[in-house]
Amino acid sequence: QVQLVESGGGSVQAGGSLRLSCAMSGYDYSTYCMGWFRQAPGKEREGVAVIDLDGTTSYADSVKGRFTISQDNAKNTLYLQMNSLKPEDTAMYYCAADPYLQIRGPDLLNAKGDFGYWGQGTQVTVSS
Repeated sequence: QVQLVESGGGSVQAGGSLRLSCAMSGYDYSTYCMGWFRQAPGKEREGVAVIDLDGTTSYADSVKGRFTISQDNAKNTLYLQMNSLKPEDTAMYYCAADPYLQIRGPDLLNAKGDFGYWGQGTQVTVSS
């Protein structure tokens, strides 16, 4: 059973930085699509940054140039470096993974319904 555990959330002032981590365990496949999604109160969950099976990264327009997704295969960990944070980045951030998704590129940002494994989420709060 694949397990994803996020950490690194917290409260910061606008302009600050946070790095989220997602530790993955119990996996049986050598490669996975992985991604970060977020959900603010009263809003739908949205894709923030993803890595497809080819290793190509894609970002939501709202975070381009500020957020960076990366993975450390040796540590089985996915990261999201978030810089220049804005109050509108406030949300619960979720890590997701799936070994089968053949979706490539930015379309993966809209594939939240197709990811099979999810973490419990970590809260990010940005104050102005």
